Order: sequence, then C-alpha cells, then structure tokens
Amino acid sequence: MELLRDFFLPEMVFLRYALLIGVLSSIALGVIGTMVVTRRISSIAGASAHAALGGVGVALFLQRVCLWGWCSATLGAVVGAVASALLVGVVSICAREREDTIINVVWALGMAIGLLFLDRTPGYVDWQGYLFGNILLLSQHEVYMTLVLDAVVLIPTLFFYNSLLAMSFDGTFAELRGVRVKLLYLALLALTALTIVLLINVVGIILVIALLTLPAATAGCFTRHLWSTMVLATVLSWLFVTFGLLVSYWYRMPSGPAIVLLAGVVYVAGLAVSAWRGRNQRR
Repeated sequence: MELLRDFFLPEMVFLRYALLIGVLSSIALGVIGTMVVTRRISSIAGASAHAALGGVGVALFLQRVCLWGWCSATLGAVVGAVASALLVGVVSICAREREDTIINVVWALGMAIGLLFLDRTPGYVDWQGYLFGNILLLSQHEVYMTLVLDAVVLIPTLFFYNSLLAMSFDGTFAELRGVRVKLLYLALLALTALTIVLLINVVGIILVIALLTLPAATAGCFTRHLWSTMVLATVLSWLFVTFGLLVSYWYRMPSGPAIVLLAGVVYVAGLAVSAWRGRNQRR
C-alpha cells in the first residue's frame, strides 16, 4: 500500500518513467532476444555491447574536448555497437574460422577504448551508470527512443517473419529457397546492436546480455514455435523489469542487478520444470 501511494506522488515521476520504459523495452527484448538465442549469437551481441562503451567514450571526449555538441553519448553508443556487430557479421560470413578471434578482439578493444577515452574526458563521467545502468534516471526522451526502437524492430519482423524463421533453423535450406540469408543476418545484427544500446540505459553494459537472453531462454523451455517464444519472452521481460524495479525500490538495491538476478532465478526454475516434464513424458 505504501508503494502504491508513493507511486502517484509528483516527485515519483522517475519511477513511472522507469516502469513505462520497462513495458516498452520488453517488446524489443522479446523479439530480438528470441532471435539471438535461436541463432546462438549471444557472443556477437556481447562484443557489440562492449564496443558500445568505446563509442560512448569517444563521443563524450569529442563533445567536451573538441566541443562537438551534437556528438552525444547515445549517438556514440549506436555507432560503436552497430559498426562492431556488422564487422563481426561480415567476418563470420567471409572467414568463419576467424569468427571467435574477431569477437574477442572487438570485445576487448571496445572496453579498452571506452575506458581510456572516459579517463581523458574532463568533468564528471558516470562510469557506473554505463557499466551497471540506472533505469531510475531515465526521462521522457528515453520513452520516445524506446517507442522508435520498438517500431524499427517490429515492422521488419512482421514483414520478413517467414524468412527469419527459415534462416533461424536452417540457413542453408533458406538460401536455396531464395532467401537472402546473409543480408537478413546482417540486418538482425544491426537490430540487436540497437536493442543493446537501449538496454545499456536499463541494466548497463555488464548485465546487458543477461537481460537480452534470459527471458527468451526461459520462454524456450515452454514453447515450440518462434512466434510463441517471442510473445512469452516479451511478457517475461516485462515481468522481470517491473518486479525487479519494485524489489530494488523496496529494499534500496541497484535496479540492474536486481532485474537480472530475478531473471536468472526464474530461468533456473524454468529449466528444472522443463527437465521434470521431459522425464515424465519419457516415462
């Protein structure tokens, strides 16, 4: 009751924005997270997340030292994440034996470049905000950004769902049927990178892959179709973000780790239930 009363206070607008962004971000999380888990590209997503920190560091340095006022941290994160995702994707297509190497290189260089530029940037820089996120500091601007991201993710998914489905489970067969698998794969990587930039504000760079993959992985324990996995992953993402926020507010905990910890506990429970059901069916 105390939380419900506090929720409608004028000074609690930050909590209302946080819960709204949690609902909206769950759409992109459910759709893209399902594709990331199905295609097994979480390592590429991880490299993009850490390369985003490099983009943030460079952008803030240019903004404050070179006085490029238009060069925002968000723009830097988008450029860094998308460029790294496409780089790794092109290398994985053209030289598959070097995919693991380029992923590790991008992962390490992204973090190193970001931390070096942040260290050389004058003024106060919230390092922990980028590393661990803080959804409670988001504003109306992030709400609009999340709406745009949802549209960018949903529209191509609806139009190319059958092609994405074929690519996810049998890329070779899809290519033989005329599906432009390589182009779709690169587009998926770009959308994943954009979703990661959004998640950096919610849970930070270190925890971003967990929130991207755990809802979809949990949903996969109970569904058999790609579309149903996306729907259930969206619902689970919303529940994780909402209840993680409420728990962190109630017990004065960091919001990002609370959200991911809740998602991890539910995922382990989902695995246990799935294993129990499978054993009973075999009997």
